[in-house]
Amino acid sequence: MTIETLTAQLCTLLADLEEQERIDALNEIRAALHEVSPLRHHPVDFVAWVRSEAVTANDYNPNRVAPPEMRLLAHSVRANGYTMPIVVHHDEERDLVVDGFHRHRVGKEDQEIRESVMGRLPVSRIRADRSELAERIAATIEHNRARGQHAIGDMVEIVRSLVEAGWRDAKIQEELGMGPDELLRLKQITGIAELFSGREYSMAWTPADDR
Repeated sequence: MTIETLTAQLCTLLADLEEQERIDALNEIRAALHEVSPLRHHPVDFVAWVRSEAVTANDYNPNRVAPPEMRLLAHSVRANGYTMPIVVHHDEERDLVVDGFHRHRVGKEDQEIRESVMGRLPVSRIRADRSELAERIAATIEHNRARGQHAIGDMVEIVRSLVEAGWRDAKIQEELGMGPDELLRLKQITGIAELFSGREYSMAWTPADDR
């Protein structure tokens, strides 16, 4: 039996299912295909349509979108549909947003969009080796810095949390795409001496003796 024949039979079976059952079945099929895909190391290889109530916002995203931009985003999704999945960390009970907080919001809050996606949201799940909180925070910042602005206060708290998680300056700079001066400024804003423990140099400048 050929793949084409099997595909045709599968489509016939799927067509007989109620819509929500069909979505669940398609998720299972996509997950199975993802396991044998040569591109399975890329999360976007598997996009699942999950129930919107199972997708939860994170509490650390420093990216802010003004109301006009939110309205434009909602209009774009209504006009064009979802063209990018919401990036999430998956555990046994929920999908926690890593990137796509505002796409997640409009999918839940805009009635027209919610109806068009049948109460679902498109999600792509990050790699298992990026599932720790510090890695998830870094992934959020990496996504955001490529396209948006951050609230400085939130960035300060994120740097604080990564330092407290034991990350060294070099790792923070690499993961968040920032230079040593930017990281130092964020640390200085906290006013917490512990963030400077272990530094081997000072960025302070002392004028030379003119004599």
